[in-house]
Amino acid sequence: MVGETKSSWPMRLARIPLYLLALTVLFPYYWMVSSAFKPLGEITKAPPTLIVQNPTTANFYNPKYDPAASDAIQGLFQRFSGAGFASFFVNSLTITIFVTVVSLILASAAGYVIAKHKFPGSRIVFFLIIGSMMIPWQVTLIPNFLTMRDLGWINTFWALLIPGLAKAFAVFFLIQSIRGVPQELFDAARIDGAGEIRVWWQIVLPLVRPALAAMAIFVSLGEWNSFLWPLLVVNDDAHATLPLALGRLAGSITSDPRAAGPIMAATLLASIPTLIFFLMFQRQFVSGITVGSVKG
Repeated sequence: MVGETKSSWPMRLARIPLYLLALTVLFPYYWMVSSAFKPLGEITKAPPTLIVQNPTTANFYNPKYDPAASDAIQGLFQRFSGAGFASFFVNSLTITIFVTVVSLILASAAGYVIAKHKFPGSRIVFFLIIGSMMIPWQVTLIPNFLTMRDLGWINTFWALLIPGLAKAFAVFFLIQSIRGVPQELFDAARIDGAGEIRVWWQIVLPLVRPALAAMAIFVSLGEWNSFLWPLLVVNDDAHATLPLALGRLAGSITSDPRAAGPIMAATLLASIPTLIFFLMFQRQFVSGITVGSVKG
């Protein structure tokens, strides 16, 4: 027992850098959450306060807002016309769910064909997928924009949905996962009369569920935080996404310092779906990123 106690001290000391690292990661999020409920005077106070002294929800919605008053502070849900901030939130949520689900379905189907079927040019297709991952995505912005313009998809949801379905890294990642599935399972299913679609649906998808969950987190985060592409193809509020709304708020702070509170409120609301999604699928995420690391 004494030996175990002595040996545990080095382990505890070794964890200190991890605790410090976690603190540096969590502190900005705590600052955002607390500032979302601070009045403007506390947000701009020097030195800053770590604990909210006078909590308020006016950064979200200010019932005392008077447009005629020069010092009126507009809440987040009062700063946009029409459906306002809620419409941006719904647009981002819809686009993220659609692109994540459909892109992973397509990637898993493509990964199954490449991993378990030998056809003329299969290796060429595989290397083309790897090669496409080496091209910076910024290089394709202008060609993709011109394609959207020629299709008449500017200021439509099609421009936000269709280009995001091609995920080369998801295909590559799932190919490695599917290659780890024993070939005997596929042979047995085909002997029982299962077609390729049934094999993919009932064998491949359930067995690579951890890898799909890991990819779902990466894809959904990428779509939820996407800013540059929506900025290029959308210029009206009806199709705008949440990052565009946050960018608009952040740009207004130079001319209106009172926007600091609503910005914190908006970033808090924008972070909640991704946080919930990760907490729901964290086990699958951890097991998914280790797929293929151990053979047995």
